[in-house]
Amino acid sequence: MTVSVNTQSTRAIVTRAADRASRRRGGAPRSRSSFILTLAMGLMIVYSLLPLVWLLISSTKTQEELITSFGLWFSGPFAFFDNIVATLTYNDGIFVQWFANTVLYVVVGAGGATILATLGGYGLAKFAFPGKRAIFAVILGAIAVPGTALAVPTFLMFSEMGLTNTIWAVIIPSLISPFGLYLIWVYAADSIPTEILEAARVDGAGELRTFLTISVRMLVPGIVTVALFAVVATWNNYFLPLIMLSDPALFPLTIGLQQWNAQGVGSGADPIFNLVITGSLLTIAPIIAAFLFLQRYWQSDLGAGGVKQ
Repeated sequence: MTVSVNTQSTRAIVTRAADRASRRRGGAPRSRSSFILTLAMGLMIVYSLLPLVWLLISSTKTQEELITSFGLWFSGPFAFFDNIVATLTYNDGIFVQWFANTVLYVVVGAGGATILATLGGYGLAKFAFPGKRAIFAVILGAIAVPGTALAVPTFLMFSEMGLTNTIWAVIIPSLISPFGLYLIWVYAADSIPTEILEAARVDGAGELRTFLTISVRMLVPGIVTVALFAVVATWNNYFLPLIMLSDPALFPLTIGLQQWNAQGVGSGADPIFNLVITGSLLTIAPIIAAFLFLQRYWQSDLGAGGVKQ
């Protein structure tokens, strides 16, 4: 009788424990947690997209409606295309010049930074040489130093070299990307099996051929990531061109739009906020397009299965 009672008690305890575990796995607590997480994610999405929605709506308004109407809804005549034409033609089309300058800084500066980071990171990941640990420490230290802290010393150095107020004052500092170098270093160490490189060397391939035909293909996700970071950093670069450049013909979009925005402040103000907003929308469009185009290259484990374990 005692054994029977103990058995029934044990079964009851096990059943209750199983019911509690089942409720934890698929019952109300998990549903409540999923709802909270979904709500939090929705709020983050709204917070992220709200400025973009405001920018898009405001670019359809005239200067008068922009000041007097509600910011998150359309008002007055639809002036989007008129604002675009006015932005591109204002002050003899200086916006087009700023856009071309920014593209030049990005192509040469960010493109060069990506190439240098790829070459340096791959070499540090796959070759052994004296002083490698010291270089690693230097790179980490360079990542920890904010770019604004280096702006004034860079300006003084470039001033001594006579390079201020030239395109090289923006391009040369943009070529250095410690974070990009570190990212390629870490990615190459994990994504490129040493056995594949050794097999290529046994087959008679040189280091350059091995790098271009094998390693680069495996590094594509890392290269694209570094390129996007470099492009965004150069495209949005503000402080360095601000202290380096004084000729409006050399300004990037960030400095140029700030100059337009400053026209609406102070005595004798000539506000053109509708052009500033439309210009800002045109400025972010290439970044969005680049992200949408390059995201397909973000694939992981490209080298998986290349080596038999």
